[in-house]
Amino acid sequence: MPPIQNNANDVDVDLGRLFSSIARDWRRILVVALVITGLAFAFTSVVTPKYMGETRILIETRESEFTRIDSNADRSAPILDGEGVASQVEVISSIDIITKVARDFDLASLDEFDAQPSMLSGLLSMVGLAVDPRNLAPEERVLKAFREKLDVYRVENSRVIVIEFSSEDPKLAAAIPNAMAEAYIGVQRAAKLESNADATEWLEPEIAELRQKVKEAEQRVAEFRGKSDLFIGENNSVLATQQLSQLSTELSRVRANRSAAEAKINTMRAALDSGASLDSVPDVLASTLIQRLRESELELRAEIAELSTTLLPNHPRIRALNSQLGDLRQQIRAEAQKVLEGLQNEARTARAREEALIGDVNRLKAESARADEEGVELRALEREAAAQRELLESYLTRFREATSRRERNYLPADARIFSRAIEPAEPYFPKKIPILGAAFAASLLIMAVVTLLRELFSGRAMRPAGQVAMPSVEQVEMPAHREEPALTPAEAARAAARSHEVPESEIEPEPEVQAAPPATPQRRSAELAPRNMFGEIDVERAAAELISTGAARAIFVSTDIDDGAAAAVLVAREIADAGLRVLLLDLTASGAASRATVESRFMRGVTDLLVGEAQFADVIHPDHFSSLHVMPIGTANLPRAMRSVERLPIILDSLNSAYDLVLIDGGPSGPESVSRLIGEDTRIVVSATRPIKEVGEVVAELVDAGLGEPMIVIPSALAEAEPGRTAA
Repeated sequence: MPPIQNNANDVDVDLGRLFSSIARDWRRILVVALVITGLAFAFTSVVTPKYMGETRILIETRESEFTRIDSNADRSAPILDGEGVASQVEVISSIDIITKVARDFDLASLDEFDAQPSMLSGLLSMVGLAVDPRNLAPEERVLKAFREKLDVYRVENSRVIVIEFSSEDPKLAAAIPNAMAEAYIGVQRAAKLESNADATEWLEPEIAELRQKVKEAEQRVAEFRGKSDLFIGENNSVLATQQLSQLSTELSRVRANRSAAEAKINTMRAALDSGASLDSVPDVLASTLIQRLRESELELRAEIAELSTTLLPNHPRIRALNSQLGDLRQQIRAEAQKVLEGLQNEARTARAREEALIGDVNRLKAESARADEEGVELRALEREAAAQRELLESYLTRFREATSRRERNYLPADARIFSRAIEPAEPYFPKKIPILGAAFAASLLIMAVVTLLRELFSGRAMRPAGQVAMPSVEQVEMPAHREEPALTPAEAARAAARSHEVPESEIEPEPEVQAAPPATPQRRSAELAPRNMFGEIDVERAAAELISTGAARAIFVSTDIDDGAAAAVLVAREIADAGLRVLLLDLTASGAASRATVESRFMRGVTDLLVGEAQFADVIHPDHFSSLHVMPIGTANLPRAMRSVERLPIILDSLNSAYDLVLIDGGPSGPESVSRLIGEDTRIVVSATRPIKEVGEVVAELVDAGLGEPMIVIPSALAEAEPGRTAA
């Protein structure tokens, strides 16, 4: 038993049955979608069209390279970063520009910008949920409407600003964003003019003050230089330092000359003292007199040599020539001695010059050291004077630039309009085709979702886990019996016979009913009994009549539990085989109706649903031999379930919304119990398995209770026609 119970508790979603609900209700879904689309079309037809104009501004420097003050500035660097461009967006949408444009176009005179408040806004202002527009100033109302129609934003990752404006007038939609862009350019230029004028007014007294400061600074430099003898010579150096450098160079030269002279003196003195020839002394050879004496000596030597070949050494001529040669040598040495004395004098002069230069150098060293100390203060004064001079020159340049720009009125704004708004030919709202397409698609989608949810929550899309999915009643084509005129029992029986391939000749024609005076319940029972005895109302005809009359609920009453259950099961299967969605609800105490249809009598059913221990998907089970669905009596405590019996009509209404026909087997029930189960389009069926007297009494009780005349069915008819089926 427990495994059977667990199997009954587990359910799966039958996706085929779930999505087949869309195909079943496609007409309703389409009608709703078309209605919503029609409403959307009506809305787009009556709503006032709105037009959109767009102007684009590029933030860039407009200064020419010929008029730029700082020509060495980095031209590739952007003039504004992202935050700067965002700030310009706020400037464009500022109240000053909006007010100026609104006044230029006289927007206060247009109803679009100063319309009368609607009834809804008036009601909201009365209850304090909104501000009454009539309490606002006209200009404030115009500005509020203007802001609602204006959209200014920056194009991402660029320095482009877009101005969009919507209006009912296409000309106004194009003119206002262009006017706002022009106003923004004018504001930029005016701001630059104002800034230039402020700079000029500020620079003029500053320049006058700086001129005085520069003059005083340069005067202090000159006074300090004169007081400290720090005069500037060549190469922008102090005069003492420059003189020291020159004397040092001269001293080096004098020392070199003195050293050279002393070297020559030593060489010549050594030659004279040793009696050596003076031919090797350069200064001796450089003397003109000594050169002539040397030439005379050479001539005498040649003559003596020539005469010696013929004369003896003591010959007077040779002796005279030798005497002249000695005199020449004495003269040469005397002249060399004079050259030596000249060199000595030169050396003494160089030494004296050297000593004088050394004294001057030492003096200049002291002066240079003092000049270096005082030069520190002098350079500080010069730096201050140079800084004041540079600042003055910079101010003068800027002042001249600002003055010339103000006089020539040349101050280009750092923005330009590169795309102006043109008059739009088509409105941007409403777009009929997109709106209608979106309305149609959205309504289709919403209705499909609603249909799926209703099918899912109704429990019809559920099946017990582990069972093979049976053909869903939603997948069977719905019969058109509700849209056709009601058939007579005979016509319905013939239609049922044709559906089961029974020859129409075998169907007994329905006798004509004669109008008769009102009779008592006993008489009516006596009249109905012969009809049932002749087989006029069997299971097939009962099923055909329920189908033809479009009954939504059928309550089976009998004098015996088992026989009544057989009639309910057979009629329910017959209707299910005809293609309708049928549910058999077993309300008998013994569960006789469900024993022949489900696996076990211990499966969950209506009592479990009443006590709240199960859902619809847990208590609906498939029939073994047909597409019939069965809800057994259940396993919950019956007295406890009866305490919640007031929920039974709600359950029945829910089942009627999910099924075409709900058959209720109430067993031997009285009129009071039957009245609780009656709903819209309900038929009462009595199973005629007992003697006519007992059936007549049941029919009389139902009629006396005001429940109408029931239909009487003989359950044995189908058993004889179809031997394969059993009632239990």
